[in-house]
Amino acid sequence: MEPLLRWPFFASLLFSVLISQFAPVTEAQADAAAAVREIEKASNDSLLWGPYRPNLYFGVRPRIPKSLMTGLLWARVEDFQSVQHNFRHTCEQHELDGYGWDEYDVRAGGRQTIHDPSNRIDLTTEFVKIPGGSHGGNWAVRIKGVPREDASPDLKTTVVWYAALEGLGSLEVDNEGGERLGFEEDVKLNGQTVELGNFEIKITQGEGDHPRATHPSYADKPLDRAIVHSFQLPEAALWQTKQVLFAHLKNEIDILLSKYGEDNAPPPAQVYTISNEVGRGNLHLVQKVFEGAFEFDILFSSASSPNPITSEDLTKQIRSVKKNFSSRFSKIFKPNAPFLKGRYEEFSKSLFSNLIGGIGYFYGDSRVDRSYDSAYDEDNEGFWEEAAEARGKNPAELEGPSELYTSIPSRPFFPRGFLWDEGFHLLPVIDWDVDLTLDIIKSWFNLMDENGWIGREQILGAEARSKVPEEFQVQYPHYANPPTLFMVLTAFIDKLEAESVISSSTDQEILTDKPYTMHLSSRGAALQYLRTLYPLLKRHYFWFRKTQVGDIKSYDREAFSTKEAYRWRGRTPQHILTSGLDDYPRPQPPHPGELHVDLISWMGMMTRSIKRIAITLGEEEDVAEFSGYENAIVRNIDDLHWDDKAKTYCDATIDDYEESVHVCHKGYISIFPFLVGLLPPDSPRLGDVLDLIFDPEELWSEHGIRSLSKSDEFYGTGENYWRGPIWVNMNYLAVVQLLNLAQTTGPHQTRAKKMYMELRENIVNTVYESWKETGFAWEQYNPESGKGQRTQHFTGWTSLVVKMMAMPDLRSTSRVRDEL
Repeated sequence: MEPLLRWPFFASLLFSVLISQFAPVTEAQADAAAAVREIEKASNDSLLWGPYRPNLYFGVRPRIPKSLMTGLLWARVEDFQSVQHNFRHTCEQHELDGYGWDEYDVRAGGRQTIHDPSNRIDLTTEFVKIPGGSHGGNWAVRIKGVPREDASPDLKTTVVWYAALEGLGSLEVDNEGGERLGFEEDVKLNGQTVELGNFEIKITQGEGDHPRATHPSYADKPLDRAIVHSFQLPEAALWQTKQVLFAHLKNEIDILLSKYGEDNAPPPAQVYTISNEVGRGNLHLVQKVFEGAFEFDILFSSASSPNPITSEDLTKQIRSVKKNFSSRFSKIFKPNAPFLKGRYEEFSKSLFSNLIGGIGYFYGDSRVDRSYDSAYDEDNEGFWEEAAEARGKNPAELEGPSELYTSIPSRPFFPRGFLWDEGFHLLPVIDWDVDLTLDIIKSWFNLMDENGWIGREQILGAEARSKVPEEFQVQYPHYANPPTLFMVLTAFIDKLEAESVISSSTDQEILTDKPYTMHLSSRGAALQYLRTLYPLLKRHYFWFRKTQVGDIKSYDREAFSTKEAYRWRGRTPQHILTSGLDDYPRPQPPHPGELHVDLISWMGMMTRSIKRIAITLGEEEDVAEFSGYENAIVRNIDDLHWDDKAKTYCDATIDDYEESVHVCHKGYISIFPFLVGLLPPDSPRLGDVLDLIFDPEELWSEHGIRSLSKSDEFYGTGENYWRGPIWVNMNYLAVVQLLNLAQTTGPHQTRAKKMYMELRENIVNTVYESWKETGFAWEQYNPESGKGQRTQHFTGWTSLVVKMMAMPDLRSTSRVRDEL
């Protein structure tokens, strides 16, 4: 059975289809069913394959559990000292001058550039897909190497490409023409699995010179041809290809040294080669050794495709992908003033391409601790100490396996799915590819357990866990994370509603934009998607209301509602990792009576979003219920969290006298109701919120809005993670709300225009200047210097600047900068 059919989403869809067999089918229902089938086929055709191993510099696999995996390794082989340290495979921080996708479309392909100073070479990987047949079509990649300016004239590079097969099936080298000394022509692998059918992989001879004979060992292993070695390994070892390669090379080196001695050892390019032993196996290494520049192709052809792919096809498709990407990007994300000069369009393309180029497919088990006891309820004072002790006594168990299709925050440091990051990732993606976005959302909600919980970090399988410290691997089913996917569903409904009122000519243009916007071109398919997802959304929503509830009644708090208060679980004295704002200052010591203003704000956004979905689906009773929750939440935000003295929103806790008190640390927390759109233009609190944001002694800086006020006692202290540094995702939310205010008549409209224009320019230029200097987007930015810091190649939510650059420039319609 296809793995997708095991998902709850498709089980629900299958149930709907079965029910329809016993009820009259209307014409609209038939049209919707046909549209759904077409969308599913388009997704399988164009999304099955991709560089879905983003933890590698380059690795291709399908969205299928236990299937074919491929990858690339390389190193400079001119001396014996640096080879081991400079063998590239997995993305690492501070290893390269820069790398990433210059242009990339998940459905078509793109070009990645890798600048490797230690190996004295720049690589490009040009990946393309050609849909067709019943197994996702063909794909290919062209790998090029160009010596850098400081390289020696006879730079020697060894390149290893590999194919591994997990699970059932076969994969073997076609040994025709492959003598003991290697393959002088193309290398061919033949494979077969149930999901992929029959396929062929061809590694072309390519172009480039090879090191010439300088040692007697060359006669046994000439370097002017490909060397291939086949392994049969346990599945658990297949993702550890670099370690397998190193172990094999050590054995080969020992053989050479025993034959020639250390005084007469072969040169490095000869020493660091595999043995040529081919046949059946589940891992095949193909090695080429070049001198100077080089180029070769990897061509995957499905037997179900009309024709096998050739190098000529690849050349044509590379040109087509580049042209189509540039044309489409200009229509969707072309920067507006003041970002029209310099390299802004190149910058924008790079960040967006790396955002969607970081989409991966993950499959495997995960570590979950479901031992619910009194400590985990977090209802007692000192609960964090009890919880820490309980965790030591209750080791986590492995659950799953599960699968996830997701974009990642950072290829070198966070190559796994993060729940709250994903919503921010998908805000630009949905502008580019609605159907891809809905596919990713669906994948996340299919991870939900029967209670409505989704683990905030998805660390699926041993390969994913290898990048995560052990203390962060375990997930707890009472831990939440900001529900940002609901922001994306709101954006989808916005697009759907806009689509219903556009002209027929534009509608025809949308219809032909396949397979990116098929859900918009068929309202029936869009509603079917929402209907199928809706029960999962409700289950998740009510899980939040149950597990993250705060206590109002026990402490005689006065509020409009006695139910709408919320508290993050997973609290320690120094962190609330579940909030996403890890070390942001919170009340001390932790108390079960705490109330968190960011969480109730998220709940307000979530409630408003699910209400809109209910309206779209005609769920009138649910609309009335959610409207009541929304009103109570908005009222309680003011009643429970507004501090008249500090003139800001604050967390609440219980003091030594069992009284509810505010704890105010001005920063992102203080402006959360504004950030998620819960303050209307005429709110009496809005003026004070804008004062706080725009004050340079508090949050405002020329590089963006600080995460913590400059005047706070904890500013820049401790880990200094969310205690001052500038984060693009929160600045994006502020830019959006300021734009809304600037375009809405109200008492703060003129001021909002000024703030919008300055903040938009400040944050975009902060990210841009750092990108020009370093070649990377960064996790956060220094509030004093604007320099990028922490994790490099953070092309997750930092890529939101792409949307900001495409936002309108209000200078042409306003003179507020002069007036103010």
